[in-house]
Amino acid sequence: MKDLTISAIDRQNILNNKIAVENIQTYLGVTGMLFKGEYRYTRQQIIDFYGIDNSTIDRYLSQNEDELKHNGYVNLKGKELKEFKEEFGWMLQEGAKAPQLGIFNFRSFLNLGMILTESEKAKALRSKILDIVIDTLNQKLGGSTKFINQREEDFLIAMAREPVYRKEFTEALNKYLEMGNYKYAVYTDAIYKAIFLEKASEYKVILKLKEKENMRDTLYSEVLRLIASFEVGIADSMKLKFEKLNRKLQPIELDTLIDEFSKQRFWMPQIEDARSKMASRDYGLRNIIHERLKPYINSLSAEDYDKFLGDKSKDLLQRVIENPDLLDVFKRLKDR
Repeated sequence: MKDLTISAIDRQNILNNKIAVENIQTYLGVTGMLFKGEYRYTRQQIIDFYGIDNSTIDRYLSQNEDELKHNGYVNLKGKELKEFKEEFGWMLQEGAKAPQLGIFNFRSFLNLGMILTESEKAKALRSKILDIVIDTLNQKLGGSTKFINQREEDFLIAMAREPVYRKEFTEALNKYLEMGNYKYAVYTDAIYKAIFLEKASEYKVILKLKEKENMRDTLYSEVLRLIASFEVGIADSMKLKFEKLNRKLQPIELDTLIDEFSKQRFWMPQIEDARSKMASRDYGLRNIIHERLKPYINSLSAEDYDKFLGDKSKDLLQRVIENPDLLDVFKRLKDR
């Protein structure tokens, strides 16, 4: 089980998951004071809920100020404080006349509960939070996150174009490389390793894909586009090399070509972005860690969660029903 008191990435992944946060708020039933569109909680309400004292809150605010402010903790001053006191001053106690007032929204309320180690109630809440997050995914996805990438709006477009670029690469291998049919698997792996530091076969093991399941069906649209760019670029480079040598390339020559190609400065930011997206999304959405991509794991943004779990996200079949012209693409995916 994930330890939320230790992992800032795990905490932020939950807090950026709007659907999960709403489900947690419904479960707790802690409404607070509705101020400027969201519920707010005073220091005293936090103390009462978690069973802690003022000094504990002060210590956690000091040690985790940036994270808590990022997730909605604010110090009200001036006009905002005056408006808050006019509406909820009757609920304030010793802080009623203070020139500023620290208040939590629900996300920062949860955030504090994720890091509090002195509170038994916070400990129980952390366990329930993780259960609710899992239940939220199961309700949305029917228990499987393997093809959560296909819920994104751009996936079908990227997948529809993929065979064209893939064919250019395989034809280049056929025309310009001196090697048997094994070359298609070998150099598919070579491209994945250049981009993601792991072979396609390793990726299939990590995702527990069945023998007939194609790993490209599990990739995010941005990743598919980068692979396509790589394959087209390498196909063009192979052709130029073939014309210069006036013979087919040997495997060692293609190995060198791919290595030099992937180290071009043009590709660096794109590769870094693809690694980060795959590592972070697979960790946050699929609970999967790519060992070689661990340094690239970051928390997912609220936009990412909305993209794969929000109102715009849809099951692949649903998209096809709504867009009959995509039926051929869907059939190809199902037949793989």
